[in-house]
Amino acid sequence: MLINIPYDRDRALAYAEKWVYQYNPKYYNFTKIGGDCTNFASQIIYAGCGVMNYNTNGWYYINVNRRAPAWSGVEFLGRFLLGNQDCGPYGERVDSKDMQRGDLIQLCLKGHRFEHCLIVVDVTRPFAMENILVSTHSQDVHFYPLSRYKWTDIRFIHIIGARKRA
Repeated sequence: MLINIPYDRDRALAYAEKWVYQYNPKYYNFTKIGGDCTNFASQIIYAGCGVMNYNTNGWYYINVNRRAPAWSGVEFLGRFLLGNQDCGPYGERVDSKDMQRGDLIQLCLKGHRFEHCLIVVDVTRPFAMENILVSTHSQDVHFYPLSRYKWTDIRFIHIIGARKRA
């Protein structure tokens, strides 16, 4: 039986704060082979939920050679979070005004393929794109305004919570 557990946004953001300008040695650094943004986003989300999904199409990291595509692939992570009905984190696509600290933003920088992941670290009011502040690897920024990015498409994913086996 699956039980819902809350997403601990404070723990997720404490992890982001600790590791944004350095790389946790428990995880491979993908910077030189395509970017580390999704790997870092997955680490943050894991810090906030503590549950992986070891299914074939799941979301997990054991080591660089034993990980799910969703752990380090932008498109795969988006699909996993939006479609997950099993263990691990899950979310929903929302409007930008519904973003909260610890949520995920995915960007198409050119063309029509999502290729960059950002974690929301703060949303100030009144709501405006420049008031969404993000953290990411590959460019290694923290409390960086979303409005400074240029994108052709954007996807806002609110992390609802996670599920684990009872």
